[in-house]
Amino acid sequence: MTRAKILIIEDDRDIVEMLEYNLQEQGYDTISAFNGKDGIVLAQKEQPDLIILDIMLPITDGFEVCRTIKSNQMTTNIPIIILSAKSQETDKVVGLELGADDYVTKPFSPRELLARIKAMLRRGREPQPSGVIKRGDIIIDSTRHKVAIRGKEILLTFTEFKLLELMARRPGIVLSRDRILNAVSGDDAVVCDRTVDAHIKSLRQKLGKAKDYIETVRGVGYRFKEI
Repeated sequence: MTRAKILIIEDDRDIVEMLEYNLQEQGYDTISAFNGKDGIVLAQKEQPDLIILDIMLPITDGFEVCRTIKSNQMTTNIPIIILSAKSQETDKVVGLELGADDYVTKPFSPRELLARIKAMLRRGREPQPSGVIKRGDIIIDSTRHKVAIRGKEILLTFTEFKLLELMARRPGIVLSRDRILNAVSGDDAVVCDRTVDAHIKSLRQKLGKAKDYIETVRGVGYRFKEI
């Protein structure tokens, strides 16, 4: 099996060395960038399987790096785990709204981070259910991992795609936040209700006029509108 390649974008060289050691011990290949600008270049050039991203970076900060990577069709589906000392909830929400798939605060447990990485890479390798889902103006191609609205393709992050697919396969069924978290994030990830809300907000923005297909059920969760 091909070894997964992980890009580390972090300016603290001690943390980079520690991450490289632990990741390589688990059988991953690693590449590293010490500023945001180089990180963007390496993401496009190397096409890693996953990115570990710091926020407080020289030249280009991590939020801008995340936004740039997720807005580029070549790199939008690469999962990003933000690793940052910025622990305020607002920072986490901003990172998730920009397209990050997970957010880990420093100081962190290498074992916990490895568990999250393994879970995310495992989900990425799992075969998607076959077939194309058609719901109103939305067409979801599970095998090609693409979404189109009225024939125009829209770029979604890995997590946004999983969210949309999960709900679209169950129109009219209310999915609790816990159900969504377990399906999209996996049992190994430590997440919260605000994580789901942030991803839903970002997904709705990208869906444009089709955003009304995703309905909020107050106090419970979300559902895809029956069409």
